[in-house]
Amino acid sequence: MKKIILVALVLLAGSIDMQAQLFKFGIKGGLNYANQSGSGITINTDNYNKEAITSYHVGLLAEIKVTDGFSVQPELLYSTQGATYKNAFEEFKNELGYISIPVLAKFNFNKTISLDLGPQASFLLSERKNVNFKDSESFEFGVAGGLTLNVTKNIFLQGRYVLGLTEASRDAEVKNSVVQISAGLRF
Repeated sequence: MKKIILVALVLLAGSIDMQAQLFKFGIKGGLNYANQSGSGITINTDNYNKEAITSYHVGLLAEIKVTDGFSVQPELLYSTQGATYKNAFEEFKNELGYISIPVLAKFNFNKTISLDLGPQASFLLSERKNVNFKDSESFEFGVAGGLTLNVTKNIFLQGRYVLGLTEASRDAEVKNSVVQISAGLRF
């Protein structure tokens, strides 16, 4: 009877260790360099300059190992995006806060570097705007691509570009784009 219990404990411990290698949770955060592109923007005059804004993102991730060279990484992020618009008289800032859900396919070149590609759905939570957009869209769809550098087994750095494919405003044909630089920790 003792041998059966010992074998069961060894198998359970091995199973828990295998599950830990196949599935990891993590946290991440970093800087956004966000901008908007498109037409139909009105700011008291048609002569304006558009500039990117620096903002932030923070959130949770899970990494699900499928094979040695491939894994899937869904994330849940709070991300701020937008742009600054300037004319001869005033400066207007359009800052949108999203809950973003990227689901990335991770192609591991080796234990250190991976290529990350996939779709991203974003849901508008807040907007702080001084631009004359009538209403921002509450849903945005985009694609994301970038690289991950594993500094240690648990610490990583990421660089990513997210391109919005749907309009960010009902009033103008404006799309978000953002470059993200992140640091994170996997458990």
